[in-house]
Amino acid sequence: MDELPITDTLSIPLAEIDMQAVRSQGAGGQNVNKLSTAIHLRFDVRNSPSLPSGVRARLLASGDRRISNDGILILKSQDSRSQERNRQAALRRLAGVIRAATVQRTPRIPTRPGKATRDKQLDAKSRRGNLKRLRGKPENE
Repeated sequence: MDELPITDTLSIPLAEIDMQAVRSQGAGGQNVNKLSTAIHLRFDVRNSPSLPSGVRARLLASGDRRISNDGILILKSQDSRSQERNRQAALRRLAGVIRAATVQRTPRIPTRPGKATRDKQLDAKSRRGNLKRLRGKPENE
């Protein structure tokens, strides 16, 4: 496998993805102190030739805190005690992030509330006002 499939028409060569094994954090006994099982995955979104420009723009504009100011997406996977399983998990997460950016949202067209909705709102407002008025001191007659 020399490419990471994202969608039916989009895949990213593994040569563009930088993966580095680092030591895991947290409890894990002696294993955590000896082996580098966690994976740091780095993917340069801004300079990737295999990403379409629309996907690249949506990814960079997404405001995801995992994307640095230089346009590099950094993911860390340390769920498993196996380096290979962490590598596969990191690649799955990368594919998910990019797949989410392939969906182009349709812009919302603002509409005005209809007459029935306005009447309902005014009716609810007058009912609430009447209820509050009834809570007050009785009027002297």
